[in-house]
Amino acid sequence: MPAARRRSSPTRRFAVVSLVGMVLVGVALVLVTSSQMRDQAVRDGTGAASRMALFAAGVVPSPSFVTGVLSTEEQVAVTAATRGFGDELVELRLWSTDGRLMYSSDEATTGLPHADRLARAMQSGQPDAVVQPDVRAGDAATDERTVLDVYVPVRLADTATPEAQAGVAGEASVGAAEVMLDHTATQQTLQTTTRTVTLVVVGSLVLLWLLLFQIVHSTSRRLRSTALENARLALLDSLTGLPNRRLLADQMQRAIDKVSHDDAGARVGLILLDIDRFKDINDTLGHDHGDELLQQVAERLRNALRDDDVVARLGGDEFAILLPDVRTVANAERLARRVRGLFGRPFELSDIALHVETSIGVACLPDHAADASALMRTADIAMYAAKHHRAGVSVYSPSADDSSPARLVLLGELHQALESRSEAGAAPQLEMHYQPKIELASQRTVGLEALIRWRHPTRGLLPPGAFVPLAEQSGLIHRVTGFALEESVRQLARWRAQGEAVPVAVNLSAHDVASPAVVDMIELLLAEHGVEPGLLEVEITETALVADRSRVVPVLERLSALGVRVAIDDFGTGTTSISQLRDLPVAELKIDRVFVADLGEGGRAGSEVVVQAMVDLAHSFGLRVVAEGVEDEQTARTLERLGVDRAQGFLWARPAPADALHPPGGHSLHPIA
Repeated sequence: MPAARRRSSPTRRFAVVSLVGMVLVGVALVLVTSSQMRDQAVRDGTGAASRMALFAAGVVPSPSFVTGVLSTEEQVAVTAATRGFGDELVELRLWSTDGRLMYSSDEATTGLPHADRLARAMQSGQPDAVVQPDVRAGDAATDERTVLDVYVPVRLADTATPEAQAGVAGEASVGAAEVMLDHTATQQTLQTTTRTVTLVVVGSLVLLWLLLFQIVHSTSRRLRSTALENARLALLDSLTGLPNRRLLADQMQRAIDKVSHDDAGARVGLILLDIDRFKDINDTLGHDHGDELLQQVAERLRNALRDDDVVARLGGDEFAILLPDVRTVANAERLARRVRGLFGRPFELSDIALHVETSIGVACLPDHAADASALMRTADIAMYAAKHHRAGVSVYSPSADDSSPARLVLLGELHQALESRSEAGAAPQLEMHYQPKIELASQRTVGLEALIRWRHPTRGLLPPGAFVPLAEQSGLIHRVTGFALEESVRQLARWRAQGEAVPVAVNLSAHDVASPAVVDMIELLLAEHGVEPGLLEVEITETALVADRSRVVPVLERLSALGVRVAIDDFGTGTTSISQLRDLPVAELKIDRVFVADLGEGGRAGSEVVVQAMVDLAHSFGLRVVAEGVEDEQTARTLERLGVDRAQGFLWARPAPADALHPPGGHSLHPIA
């Protein structure tokens, strides 16, 4: 019996702790909700009282608030002006500056105001509202009635003679209107609503508690049975209870041996995943919370996959999923995306709801590897590619394999291309091309985007996608960016010497914009070549901003202070919040070409609504909107109709070297035909 009590104690502890927690949550929800409803009711009533006061004061000459006396005609006018408010208005009183009763809808001739409330309303210029019982008379009707008593300051401009007198400003308070509104029905509604909310909250929390209790009870029972399997402890991860690297390797080899005897269509798949920014979670929340997160991740993976699949923890925040029998690479990728979907819900760490993301790599044998060791390596490379490109899920590709011979050769050639810049007589291989930015309203060229190209000796002209990711992975990106900035500023100086000034935008990678050194480089180049900072723009991707905001934002602020304009590129593909966007020192948003492409024929339904929302958001913050990737007139017209300011794309011009552009007179830069 004692042993049974010990085994059930975690469940009992959960029952007690969770019940107390839910009671506290329920009480807080009811109190906050009822408080918000009461405050809203008072705000609504105060607004109505202010409107009534405006009607009443609008027929009273301002001198009357000074003398504190209304003529019979003026009293009749006030009564007529407020007659339309009906039973909602219980009583209206007008008070002069010194607290004399000027008018009462109950025909009272004397009375005293609430001095403190009158003073507060007069001094602050804001209404002062109080909910209280109707104590004007002692009959049964008023005893049961609740009123909203509001002191509304009357400004000089609200009266029948708004002109300033004797130096009194038009916004100054010259008196106050005390408006009493029938608040009984509102109070009754609030009480009924509060009771309903209480019942709903209590019922929901009870159901939730019962569900959680059942889950915890079944989980506790399953863990107890698992603990009895002592013979397998050496092959299990001590934190999560998942198979460890050793057991995974054994299971993988068994699966490979089995596949080798099956038909040619059989495959072994391997999914590797790790938790993005897990080190930050450990550093910020502590290792206890980090361990708790790993346990919850393991639990989700264990419960979501097929019976034959093997989930293992390799160490740290890295997990593996072995697919012993998968028919196609596409099926393996589909399973990987389903696994990523498990991270959509937040993880509850004690009292913290934590949203985390994961990077997942997929590889299959024999498609991507010939043995277990190679399969593990290719899946790891795919996972790194997913993390680097923020793709979520990535299938192994030789082009992303830094250790492949072809990429090693290309990396060496990129080194040589950068070194050849300083060699006398050597033909430069890296060059800058420029694509015009068009103002949609006038169809004029109002700027250029500088795009780097590599004129490879044997492969021809390579776009940035063929070598910039390699430069980022190898650490050469800073030298590539330095070349792009230097050449662009030199070209700006050449055009400036010709009497032309056209802004040029240069792309910065996430590695560049996270370092203040790029600001020093830009400042030095602008000073060296005598170029105004306003002629240089820098573009950073939205994902680069989100990746390391604490380091990126200070760099952007320094660039903005220098006079260099900043644009967010590929907007719509990241997770920038409205509050972040409002506080960023940026001047321009560039809508990602994916959304622009959807505006053409055969595009995705609702794409115009998405683009319109982006445009309205940007314009509300005073930002210019640029669309890239425009290739047809219909898309250009749609963008102009949606309010997009500028655009660029093959419709107007392809990127071209500076000497292939028309002279920039009047900002009419276009490639020479």
